Amino acid sequence: MRPTDSKRGQRLADNMMQELGRLLVEEAADPRLELVTVSGVRLNADLSLAEVYVTFQGGSEREAEVMAGLTKAKGFLRTRMGRVMKLRRTPDLRFLRDEYLEGMVYEPPT
Repeated sequence: MRPTDSKRGQRLADNMMQELGRLLVEEAADPRLELVTVSGVRLNADLSLAEVYVTFQGGSEREAEVMAGLTKAKGFLRTRMGRVMKLRRTPDLRFLRDEYLEGMVYEPPT
């Protein structure tokens, strides 16, 4: 995916990140999506695809659970975000775990 480098694309990505975070907290009813945080959104050059980076606590079992919940909620999130943001064409959402931020968290030695 070739990321967008336009100011409009960057503003849209920032607004999408805020709106998706709000939707996950306030409107998503799936218990698998509790404590899931949107840490970033990256749009491709034609603004048709959005890679949504999420963080959450837990290991690989939790990752599979969260990704299944996000995949199931994708249509709901996309529709609500498009309506609230008044987008003519809402980008398709792809959810990815943000491992960069997790690597920055200090874990004390055991």
